[in-house]
Amino acid sequence: MTITGPVYVLGDNIDTDQIIPAEYLNLVPTIPEEYRRLGSYALAGLPLQSGAPTFVPPGGTTTPYAILVAGKNFGCGSSREHAPIALGAAGAKAVVAESFARIFFRNCVATGELYPVETTERIVDAFRTGDEAVLDLEAATLTHRRTGTVCRLRPLGDAGPVIAAGGLFAYARQTGMIAAPPPESRVVDSGPAAGPDD
Repeated sequence: MTITGPVYVLGDNIDTDQIIPAEYLNLVPTIPEEYRRLGSYALAGLPLQSGAPTFVPPGGTTTPYAILVAGKNFGCGSSREHAPIALGAAGAKAVVAESFARIFFRNCVATGELYPVETTERIVDAFRTGDEAVLDLEAATLTHRRTGTVCRLRPLGDAGPVIAAGGLFAYARQTGMIAAPPPESRVVDSGPAAGPDD
């Protein structure tokens, strides 16, 4: 699988409060409207930098950036599954970072929202926000389209198929580890029951 698109570049120690501020944690991702709203607040906790583009354009709900490129310890801070969900809801497909906080990595796998891929070297200085890149998950490479530079990545291993399936529960159903939920039975309302005088 390959993911192609512009990158959004971040530094070290991007924490979950920056990814999705606590004030938005009351949004319920299983409600479609609230899922979309979560996406609109992705990376809303980042400090504003003069002239720097926001991850999600003002007034928008999705991002133009398919891939995030970051430094060390991405997703540190409090444990919240809303963090990868917000990035995925915004339209991001992957985060390529030097290292991840373990709970963020696990939440990416559990939710199936985006691919957390580790680099084998520091690459944040080789990219600028808006640069086009190609992430090849099978080859474990990230290619800078303008310069042709190919960055080697650590393979996702067993986490890849789980994310591709849509998360832990979807993968477990797909592989027969747990039973698929039964189809919802339709209840037809035939109106009030007929009485003896009808």
